[in-house]
Amino acid sequence: MAAAAAVLVGCGEGSVRVAAPTPDAATARLCRGLRLPATVHGQHARDVSPDSPLTAAWGSPAIALRCGVPLPAGLRPTSQLQTVNGVDWFGVPEDRPVTWTAVGRQAYVEVTIPPKYAPPGDVLIELGDEITKTIPAKPEGQI
Repeated sequence: MAAAAAVLVGCGEGSVRVAAPTPDAATARLCRGLRLPATVHGQHARDVSPDSPLTAAWGSPAIALRCGVPLPAGLRPTSQLQTVNGVDWFGVPEDRPVTWTAVGRQAYVEVTIPPKYAPPGDVLIELGDEITKTIPAKPEGQI
């Protein structure tokens, strides 16, 4: 939940503050390979501060993406996941998710979706397609 608050604090005109993750070199390489769209859910890309190839944002309020985040603290083998077009997503808070993390991949990708864009499935589909193409799945049974 703290990640969601840290992600969406505005920073200057036209840019949005998105905390850049600090993954290992192999994970960062995978994340840099993501080819993110110019628009998500009809929202145009925004400048991100600090500038990082591991973060992106679209719209206002911002849909924010961070690639290379650590395993979500609340994720357990028994956690409820949503599978959207072959990508498993872990949402927090559990009762009304705003932050979704793609799990079961060689790099974890976190997407914060403000309630304005509900239901979040459309955003997860758009971003999930590129995640599937770029970030290999972990072996079966690993989250």
